[in-house]
Amino acid sequence: MRNGEDHQLVARVVSAQDTAAFGELVRRHQSQVRNFLRKLTGDIAAADDLSQDCFMHAWDKLQTFSGRGSFIGWLLKVAYTTFLQSKRKSKRYAEILEQVGHKMETEGQNYSVQSDEVSDLDKLLAVLDDDERAIMVMSYACGLSVKSVIFRGKQKIRTSFDIKDHQHG
Repeated sequence: MRNGEDHQLVARVVSAQDTAAFGELVRRHQSQVRNFLRKLTGDIAAADDLSQDCFMHAWDKLQTFSGRGSFIGWLLKVAYTTFLQSKRKSKRYAEILEQVGHKMETEGQNYSVQSDEVSDLDKLLAVLDDDERAIMVMSYACGLSVKSVIFRGKQKIRTSFDIKDHQHG
């Protein structure tokens, strides 16, 4: 089981500062962390930088991983904290968020959309606040479950875009 393997790698890193074991954890999870941060930032370059910062923070704080739950869940919390810290440092972020509605008409310069579906998803996620967006992305992209917040997020998206619920629930 991958989670068990992750826990063994974490134990090696914590007990022996095993950089090879940490490298394997990075290799296994870097795409998921990067994609999560890309959804939060809407900016590929910023997400890549934040992903590097996230893994640096993870290295420093790995001893705080209790082993309860999945390593990727813990890592995504580190990524989200890294995102929030960077947001606080950047006064430009609030201005960017205010302009999101205007930028939805044309593709942003820093974010290359690979398909119409991704563009639509980004548009839908843009109506959510940071916490709601993070939880929706963690849930759907990473398989984490926070049902009540997801329900509220879906309702907010439906209300904002007048979407009828055609899913089976």
